[in-house]
Amino acid sequence: MRRVMRCVAVWAAVALGAATAALAPAAWADGPVPAPPAAPRGAAPVPPPGPQGPVPAIGRAWPVGVRPVVLRGWEPPATVYGPGHRGVDLAAPAGSPVRAVAPGRVSFAGRVAGRGVVSVELDGTDLRTTYEPVSPSVGKGDLVGAGEVVGTVEAAGVHCGTTACVHWGLLRGGTYLNPLTLLPPWLLNGGPSRLLPVYG
Repeated sequence: MRRVMRCVAVWAAVALGAATAALAPAAWADGPVPAPPAAPRGAAPVPPPGPQGPVPAIGRAWPVGVRPVVLRGWEPPATVYGPGHRGVDLAAPAGSPVRAVAPGRVSFAGRVAGRGVVSVELDGTDLRTTYEPVSPSVGKGDLVGAGEVVGTVEAAGVHCGTTACVHWGLLRGGTYLNPLTLLPPWLLNGGPSRLLPVYG
């Protein structure tokens, strides 16, 4: 009888352990992400790997205009395939030049689902920007500088209704990020500070 009781206790412990192991990953999935290891003293901090890494403010120009109106901002989806807005819509008349926000290499210039698209892989990063609807003036493999024209805004389509616009996107791998994070404060806030004369 003792042997039977011992066997039952062992099997109960094994079953409980298996159930705990099966449920544990789901419970931990929403927990906090562990902090990256600290950089050695005097070294630059190491950004977290993958999509969580910071976006460097390397932009040197808006894609259109000087400081365009943002018709619709960044609205990240709650899930990978959920609803949201995976970029920023900037007002721009048809025919306006579209510029690369930072230097890089054109990875795509063509049509997707009837719209012209230009994609640029940004130098020294794992990021790429996209611009649509654009009639490209560049080709795949072309090197472009910050502020260099990559195409012109196509006539209003379905994305912004009757208003012509450029949808500007930013990706790291397959993850969409907020493209406005590429712009430094002086571009986002309307330009550099000006020194005023001091009297008296």
